Amino acid sequence: MKRYLRHPSFAIGAVLLAVVVVASLIGMIATPHDPTALDPRARLESPSWSYPFGTDQFGRDILSRILAGGHLTLATGLFAVLFGLVIGGTVGCLAGYFGRAVDLSAVAFMDILLAFPAVLLALGIVAILGGSVTNVIIAVGVATVPVFARVARASVLSVMVRPYVKAAVAMGCTHRRILLRHVLPNILGPMLVLTTTTIATAILIGSALSFLGLGAAPPTPEWGVMLSDARAYMRLGWWLTVVPGVAVALVVLALNLLGDGLRDLIDPTSRTRGD
Repeated sequence: MKRYLRHPSFAIGAVLLAVVVVASLIGMIATPHDPTALDPRARLESPSWSYPFGTDQFGRDILSRILAGGHLTLATGLFAVLFGLVIGGTVGCLAGYFGRAVDLSAVAFMDILLAFPAVLLALGIVAILGGSVTNVIIAVGVATVPVFARVARASVLSVMVRPYVKAAVAMGCTHRRILLRHVLPNILGPMLVLTTTTIATAILIGSALSFLGLGAAPPTPEWGVMLSDARAYMRLGWWLTVVPGVAVALVVLALNLLGDGLRDLIDPTSRTRGD
């Protein structure tokens, strides 16, 4: 852990992410004000001691809504990526290990999904399933499947030519033993780095879908919903868009820094001089 924390990118990303996660957990328990309570007398108040991040067009405290909605935004990205990791990682591992018909079918499946931009693919799936947080997680997860499948397949192909895998095959080890004992442990590094950076992308896509009205429904204090609600009041209150926008940017920055740090630490060939 000391070695990881000495890496600037990893340390900064870990600290930023820890701050956001802790703030979101606190927001699940208590907030300075009720995040959904309406107060017409305090509508569109600029940042002050009473309302550090100001209020929105309904008099709701922005800080309370940011804290209360953080766990929803983070959970959307996390569960979507876990969905894509399980399905895409499994497909990629099987394709790289067995090859032939399994590989051809998996590559064709990935090519079909990759023919659509991730945002448009997720948008189409949500349009079919209907707008909800659960459907957003499924849609974003499906959009990340080909990314994990391609990386898993490439990693397995590179591991399969290693001497210890060939020795295991020559000794007559079962497919299950080879996959679990020799292949999977040696592809965890790149998959972990990809998972970290893909969560950032998933959060952006999930927030974009909520911004379009296809995710969490108002008055849910979700960051994408807050940005959507603030569109008509941007000239009256700059804080309405800046605060949730900065919150999303900080999470994405933290995850990207964390992923860059993990990549440098796990893969020695990618380290910069002096690390």
